[in-house]
Amino acid sequence: MADPIRIVIADDHPLVRKGLREVIEQEPDLTVVAEAGDGAEALASIDELRPTIAILDLTMPKMHGFQVAEEARKRRLPDLAIIFLTMHGDPELLERAMELGKGYILKESALTEVVHGIRSVAAGRAFVSASFAGALFERKSKTKEFEKAVPGLTQLTRVEKQILKLVSSGKPSKMIAAELHVHPRTVETHRANISQKLQLTGANSLLRFALENKDKLAD
Repeated sequence: MADPIRIVIADDHPLVRKGLREVIEQEPDLTVVAEAGDGAEALASIDELRPTIAILDLTMPKMHGFQVAEEARKRRLPDLAIIFLTMHGDPELLERAMELGKGYILKESALTEVVHGIRSVAAGRAFVSASFAGALFERKSKTKEFEKAVPGLTQLTRVEKQILKLVSSGKPSKMIAAELHVHPRTVETHRANISQKLQLTGANSLLRFALENKDKLAD
């Protein structure tokens, strides 16, 4: 018989942990080895018990889910797969989640999807909640339509797209430069190039364009 899939559940709501545990342990090959009510406790359990999978709430006290995942990565735990549990259907959070883990499950559907998610992740496949995957597909379709309407968007480099996305969050050049570890003048040069490619003129035209079209810009 194959070894059981060992799981740590971390969420600051006891009822959420209880519900997940009950659903998971109905499966004979899945076992919950620990529960944690905050990020620090979750990291300690992961460090000590070396589970197959950690299910981490994104918004826990002490350390949020991404911080726990980052620290677990530093500890070099190659056999650990991480599933993030969240109330937020935000594509930007999904992007970060998939950099640090393998799964992204919305709390609204967690009880019906968690077992499928665990099995997918344990088999080396990524898993995203079905409802979120549908919304993400719709968002990408809108992005493609928007790019057709504004041809200059396809001419932007990867860095220019990244800067445009940061501009759409309302961040000034100095803050963008700090985040990208470049000089503010480099950001200003990129902004000028973006404006030229998008045929935007005027002091605040790029900012207006980015803010007005924030939900249509590609990640």
